[in-house]
Amino acid sequence: MVSSQSSSFYCFKVVRYDIDFACGFESESVLANAASGMAVHDDCKLKFLELKAKRTFRTIVYKIEDKQVIVEKLGEPEQSYDDFAASLPDNECRYAIYDFDFVTEENCQKSKIFFIAWSPDTAKVRDKMIYASSKDRFKKELDGIQVELQATDPTEMGLDVFKSRTN
Repeated sequence: MVSSQSSSFYCFKVVRYDIDFACGFESESVLANAASGMAVHDDCKLKFLELKAKRTFRTIVYKIEDKQVIVEKLGEPEQSYDDFAASLPDNECRYAIYDFDFVTEENCQKSKIFFIAWSPDTAKVRDKMIYASSKDRFKKELDGIQVELQATDPTEMGLDVFKSRTN
């Protein structure tokens, strides 16, 4: 009887130590994605804030690498839509941000920030599952997304699709 109590007590201590360790040494963004098992590098949020506040970039492409979301590519403000579409790989999943400029019917210049979950049909099933299961947690890190698109081929994120989602 004593040994079973010691065993239970010991297990409790190990779990408690792991919780203390995680809280003491991991950043908030890493802990925010603990449920999906995916960490988010601090640079992801910082670059998004720059795009949103300063319009330093037109696009950001994010990649999951070593169980962490990282910034893969940044598109300059003068980058065209075609450059952005070409920056997404044919056979791999990505998350992307596109700052879409448009003119309203009232002739006002506006922009909307789009989040694109790029998951081409030719990507590996495992990668599709990883990106799909981590998407919502990752999006929560990026405060200010106005429109979300899910695309499996370029036609699902064409300029006509962007324009139709600005209303």
